[in-house]
Amino acid sequence: MELSKYTIEIASDVNTCDGIGIGIYKNNELLIEIFRDDTDKTRTISLFRNDISLNLVEETIEAFKKNIPWDFIDYEKFE
Repeated sequence: MELSKYTIEIASDVNTCDGIGIGIYKNNELLIEIFRDDTDKTRTISLFRNDISLNLVEETIEAFKKNIPWDFIDYEKFE
């Protein structure tokens, strides 16, 4: 498992957007981020280097699916 060589960080963001994501780091450098934006109802992946293996990307997607709730927050329920 390639992902075991990296630091995984799960964090929410409510400053520039509203959601939760997973970041993959090596030597304190962010390599991959997958983010679920509850305002826009989107899920995006950002690659911060161009030499990231497909295997690492696939493992990161699986970690995202396992650790981040798939459903978006429905803010209309709280109004």
